Amino acid sequence: MKKIRSSEESDMSGYTGGLVVSGGISLIDRLDIMENVNRIVAEGIAAVEAAQDFNALEQIKARYLGKTSELTGLLKTLGQMSPEERKTIGAHINECKNRFQTAFNAKRDALNEAKLQARLAAEALDITLPGRAQEGGSLHPVTLTLQRVVELFHGMGFEVADGPEIEDDFHNFQALNIPANHPARAMQDTFYVENGDVLRTHTSPIQIRYMLDKKEPPIRIIAPGRVYRVDSDATHSPMFHQAEGLWVEEGVTFADLKAVFTDFIRRFFERDDLQVRFRPSFFPFTEPSAEIDIMGENGKWLEVGGCGMVHPNVLKNVNIDPENIPVSLSVLVSTALPCCATTSMTCACSSITI
Repeated sequence: MKKIRSSEESDMSGYTGGLVVSGGISLIDRLDIMENVNRIVAEGIAAVEAAQDFNALEQIKARYLGKTSELTGLLKTLGQMSPEERKTIGAHINECKNRFQTAFNAKRDALNEAKLQARLAAEALDITLPGRAQEGGSLHPVTLTLQRVVELFHGMGFEVADGPEIEDDFHNFQALNIPANHPARAMQDTFYVENGDVLRTHTSPIQIRYMLDKKEPPIRIIAPGRVYRVDSDATHSPMFHQAEGLWVEEGVTFADLKAVFTDFIRRFFERDDLQVRFRPSFFPFTEPSAEIDIMGENGKWLEVGGCGMVHPNVLKNVNIDPENIPVSLSVLVSTALPCCATTSMTCACSSITI
């Protein structure tokens, strides 16, 4: 074997496998080179398959495909071979590198899968545990009561009407025959907002808006909603609910008013034998007016609402001639909800507060 000159040693500086070529002529048989490449790759694949973790796998790849590996050294000698030898041996080296890379990728995927399975096993859910039952929801008692009030009046031919909770002076006071000096307009009784508007003190403004919009009788509506008054003692609330009915039609009498209200009260409390009485009272928007009481189980009367015939001035304010509508009625009923955890009800004016 010929001694390598210093220039040749420089060309072989990156090679560690021991193969020597000179003058473009291979010093060993072509088959020997290929067998040597096969040996290197086989050793690398075996090392890859034996790797137990990612760190070891990366070290093996660097040893067999890195810059100082035997395969890299062989690739550097291709420049000293003939074109035919360079093409044949280079293709074989690349094919072997691909085999190694395929084995490397397969092992890496296997390690990833093993890691995933170990994590799943550690975090597995115990499906034998009983599930957590979903809590059942329900509507608020006020909402349920309003729905029941509307349902009962709907069964008597009344339709639902609605209106804004911030009202102007005309709809909340003037049109309802409440003059400028009436106590209900005082700051201590009413919540005032900008421009003289108020938080509605009753649902009666809904009647005014409905009659102005529809104009012509017959009118039969039920108007449930929130109302606001300046009350903050233990038996009152600054916001409570009312459901107010209106029936405007020729031929309606106070007897019809009593019949509608008595039937509603008995259906609401689910007692056909419930005693109901009507006491004379006063409301600016009805004439005559009455308070409605029911007999409690303790033998005492309990106020549950107010009612009356629509005042002629109210009809005039909505452009309805009271002479052509000789009698009509306005039924005012609150939600009539029992107070917290009791069977008693607290009354304020002509409505029951919650």
